[in-house]
Amino acid sequence: MDQNIIRRRGVGTRGIDEKTVLDGYTVIAPLTGKKVYLINNAGETAHTWDLPYRVGRYARLLPNGNLVVGMKDPEASAPFPFFNKYGGGIYMELTPEGKVVHELRDPLGHHDCFYDGCGHFFYAGLEALTPEQQAALPGGVEGTEAPDGKVYADTIREVKDGKLVWEWKVSEHLDPKIFPLQAHYPREHWPLINGIYPLKDGNILASCRSVSAVIIIEKSTGNIIWHLDSTVVAQQHNANELPNGNILIFDNGAFRHRESFQWSRGLEIDRKTKEIVWQWHASPKETFFTPFMGSAQRLPNGNTLLCESAFGRVIEINTSNEICWEYVCPHFAIYPEPEAAGFYPVESNALFRAYKYSKDQIPWLN
Repeated sequence: MDQNIIRRRGVGTRGIDEKTVLDGYTVIAPLTGKKVYLINNAGETAHTWDLPYRVGRYARLLPNGNLVVGMKDPEASAPFPFFNKYGGGIYMELTPEGKVVHELRDPLGHHDCFYDGCGHFFYAGLEALTPEQQAALPGGVEGTEAPDGKVYADTIREVKDGKLVWEWKVSEHLDPKIFPLQAHYPREHWPLINGIYPLKDGNILASCRSVSAVIIIEKSTGNIIWHLDSTVVAQQHNANELPNGNILIFDNGAFRHRESFQWSRGLEIDRKTKEIVWQWHASPKETFFTPFMGSAQRLPNGNTLLCESAFGRVIEINTSNEICWEYVCPHFAIYPEPEAAGFYPVESNALFRAYKYSKDQIPWLN
């Protein structure tokens, strides 16, 4: 019997409602491999990109038809062991044929890199806190600093044509009293920015996992001008802006307040009132849950794509809040680096995120 329960339950397209599903293609980037796949609703591969390095986080298509993908830098050292799992360090724009158009490297780059083309990158990096800043940071599990005894904090860097044009530092702008590490989280990394999204108004939306908060940074000053706290979100990912100005979030649900069990959901938040105006969770709730990673994307037809990342499962929710497509990534492998495999020593089909596109958004494919 196959000992991998995810694979044994069935992979590929496991269900579809042809009447309400978006007729399009989904980008699948398995974290253990060096390939990115573009699949149709039947789960068939329509296009493949071969990468020079292992997928570090995720891949998505740009309006010009090219692919942007984050990859794991094999030469980058890790300031703490778990960085081997979620570090990236290499970001590339590739043509459909695989030609490199733009490239950015930073050995301390991790998680998200928002890229709009033309050599313009926003990405998350790291720096060590000073001893004074570290002592002033409350929360976290005692004694879980990095091996060098330090706590590492995030930066957001904007790079254009290879030059650093703007930088925001957690150490300078995030108040640790308002955004302490959650009690169950290691002290090695604060606040663990896993999502960056430039807003239409020019400010920056960011998701902070280890403090369970979503923030908006005023780009001109660096000040935090809006935030959701852990009474609304729990270890969330992939906060992004919708055309109506609302915020779409994948809410993981790990250590959610007032809950005795864990479940994930998609959330749409009214930016002005901070009220939940849409949400989806499974029924029963616990049948859709990923403790880490995850993504939420509003599709051109109004449906919402959610990625249950740890288990390589992608579902599309229609406007009646029903599942109209379910797909499980069939590509399983053990992480090739011993450092990463030490944290996940089994075959994995994990995806950091998934992105779907209508056929008219990919004219080169048709």
